[in-house]
Amino acid sequence: MAQLTQIKELSGLSLRALARQAGLSSSSLSRYLTGQLVPPWEATVALCRAVGRDPRPLRAVWAEAAKAGAAPPTPRRNDLPADLFDFTGREAESALVVELLRTTGAVAIDGMAGVGKTSLAVRVAHRLAPTYPDGGLYLDLHGFTPGQEPLEPHTALGRLLGALDVTHPPAGTAERAALWRSELSRRRVLVVLDNAVDADQVRPLLPGAGKSAVLVTSRHRLVSLDGVPPVSLEPLADADAVHLFGRAAGLAPTDEEAVSEVVRQCGGLPLALRMAGARLRHRPGWTVAVLAERLRATPSRFDSAFGMSLRQLDTVQRRTFRLLGVLPGADFDAAVAGALTDLPPDRVGVALEELVDAHLVQEPSPGRYRMHDLIRQYAADIAADEEPQAEAALRRVLRHYLAQAVAHDQTLPAPHRKEPSPGDPAKAMAWFDLEYVNLVACFDAAVRLGVDEVVAELPQAMRVWFFRHRGTDDQIRLLEAAAAAAARLGRDQQRAALLADLGYARAAAGRLAEALSAYELADQSGPDDHLAAGLALRIGFVRRDLGDLKAAQAQFRRARELFEKIGSHAGQSQALAFDGWVTLHLGRHSEAVELARASVALADGPAQITGLVTLGVALASHDPAESLRTLHEALRLSEQNNLQHNQAWCHNYLGVALRIMGSAEKAHEHHRRAFELLEPLAEVQLEIDFLHTYAETCRATGRYDEALVLLDRTIKLARELGRPHDEELALAARELAASSVA
Repeated sequence: MAQLTQIKELSGLSLRALARQAGLSSSSLSRYLTGQLVPPWEATVALCRAVGRDPRPLRAVWAEAAKAGAAPPTPRRNDLPADLFDFTGREAESALVVELLRTTGAVAIDGMAGVGKTSLAVRVAHRLAPTYPDGGLYLDLHGFTPGQEPLEPHTALGRLLGALDVTHPPAGTAERAALWRSELSRRRVLVVLDNAVDADQVRPLLPGAGKSAVLVTSRHRLVSLDGVPPVSLEPLADADAVHLFGRAAGLAPTDEEAVSEVVRQCGGLPLALRMAGARLRHRPGWTVAVLAERLRATPSRFDSAFGMSLRQLDTVQRRTFRLLGVLPGADFDAAVAGALTDLPPDRVGVALEELVDAHLVQEPSPGRYRMHDLIRQYAADIAADEEPQAEAALRRVLRHYLAQAVAHDQTLPAPHRKEPSPGDPAKAMAWFDLEYVNLVACFDAAVRLGVDEVVAELPQAMRVWFFRHRGTDDQIRLLEAAAAAAARLGRDQQRAALLADLGYARAAAGRLAEALSAYELADQSGPDDHLAAGLALRIGFVRRDLGDLKAAQAQFRRARELFEKIGSHAGQSQALAFDGWVTLHLGRHSEAVELARASVALADGPAQITGLVTLGVALASHDPAESLRTLHEALRLSEQNNLQHNQAWCHNYLGVALRIMGSAEKAHEHHRRAFELLEPLAEVQLEIDFLHTYAETCRATGRYDEALVLLDRTIKLARELGRPHDEELALAARELAASSVA
């Protein structure tokens, strides 16, 4: 990748600026430049064009590199539901969708409920899988799902980016949309966006340039969605409807008049036809004429098909169906159905099998179940009239999810746990990933029902998962409601712990004043010594970032006293390190060095990182050799323990130290690497810190234009987040940089 590296150097741009100009993500560009990944030819062309170079001489070199394979290809991602074995008809519509995807890269399939929009989209997506080697993604936007609000574009983008392994998406919707387009531009992915409520929900989710494509389904015709041609579905034509009914019924019906009556009663809708066919299949003594007569007895075609499918079930199965109508979330497993119905596993398994056979429940993957929105609404309506125990059943489900979350959380390693974690942490993390949407839906149901125990405890059970997925959209909302629930329950210690977590989440999002408010409320709740020590440390962080260094120092020293009282060496080490950090910025170098050395001596392993970085920066102007040795040791510990936030922090302050030592080019390399590591983490607080320091390095090394770009970004963020201290610092630095340019 030497040629690409040379192109970058000739451009004079930072990695981020070059990536933006070429329409790539900086993390991808970093992998291309370091040889971890051979770029697609389109990305190579985009890089050359971004710097005004002819890409053609690189073609042969690129072909050799691609043949050698600098890195193994990632496995194809496939989130698509299973294709229907009895999919019938739609040849013309399928051909049109395929052609539009080929020519425009986007299609919106619209039609009434139950007409088969999702089935067509999934059928086409499976058929075109070889055309999109990088995967097929599926996301239900819940535009018409009973009991659920449509998915906001901000949240939808977070989930889509997560499917591409971007675990910490940017905070802003526009930034997420830009990153989503950038990630798709270097892939060939087919995205199915199912059940959209309107064009505004879909617009930010559309791919940009590149060879990825999108299939949208909606009950509404999305006429204002520019560049996305519509394909409208009508009910099946009579011949196709008859064929589908026959396949679902498992017979070749001969009574044409009776079959026509069934098709008419079902309105030509595939969903209703499958149910009617399943009903006949389960009643071998019936003729099609008997089925038609039964359908005629009910005026509504939906009630006819659904009700008839329901009547074929026994009492337990019908009750299971009714209760599934009130179940929160997108999908479920047999254990959840067992909690809902209060039935043993064997009886639940039989009930679910019968419901699947009757087409009342879908099984998109083994052991995972879901309901069509129309059927879910039908079940909920029946439950409202006929199921007095529905709320009690829902409360059992909430307790089930809470118990499962607590059990899986105990498997995850965390700093506050002294004993080794039981079980498999990877499986526990996978469970949270799988059930996350359902956990949030259950939390909202608990709020609605006033089940304060679940509201207060569920976010704490998700604490470690949230820590590893910082930037998750729901975290702050959940913690706010949980703290209020703990207060209603009179649980002061739990409320204090939740407020502390809330402050941390707000601080990570850069909302310092709101973080401080949460911390101070927690501190007023009479926390125990362990929590009080952690709070003092966190309040110190916020005071430091607000520019009040003396108040920050007072908090760090209070934290040290409390950690000493409870016998926590690691806590004392952190408090000493940050005391040293603010002491250094107050201009007392020798005192800062002493505090940092004391911090390192008290800790071992990754707990030494903060003290080592503080020591390294403090020594930069007096002992360059020890400074670099210390900072590289901190970086080694960060890499050895896979701590990406710390890796970014170490690289940034290696850049600061090298700037102080006069090694300009090496300083820039470390700053750039810090931003590459930071990009997927959605850590606004660290971003502001890095912007200040990198801008100072650029200004000190004569790169004034680059400094101005960085400082403008800092000012924009500071204003958005209400951070006057950062804005003031950036404005002063900008004035100096601008005067140097002039």
